Amino acid sequence: MRYQLELEIDVPREHVVELFLDPENLTKWQPSLVSFESIKGNDAREVGAQSRQVHKMGAREVEMIETITAHDYPHTFSATYEGGGVFNAIENSFSEIGAQKTKWVLSSECRSSKWIVKLMLFFLPGLFRKQSLAFMTQFKEFAEKARGS
Repeated sequence: MRYQLELEIDVPREHVVELFLDPENLTKWQPSLVSFESIKGNDAREVGAQSRQVHKMGAREVEMIETITAHDYPHTFSATYEGGGVFNAIENSFSEIGAQKTKWVLSSECRSSKWIVKLMLFFLPGLFRKQSLAFMTQFKEFAEKARGS
């Protein structure tokens, strides 16, 4: 399944991208994140770097391995997320809309080797879009609040 989402953030692109790339900020806009651990690479945000992320989803914890696949600061940042038979490739692009506003475009491709997840991807694609949009909205709120402080 593939989808694309767009969101405008009332913060200059450089600041948006700095906030987005800092692993210390992840829990500020991803409340489900329990832990983030760099497991490969000197910089958690360089191409080829890997990190282990654990998210709490309901009563269970889900572990994913993030692998950075592209990083063209401040334009794009892409990564794959793999865990539990699910593969998700995310491309984030950031463009300026004037001096004080940023357009964030998220493109996602999700697939799974588990039949139950395949059924969910096929019959309930809106769930995945909704979760991505929730993370994007939480980041927007965080970035706009951080700018004001």
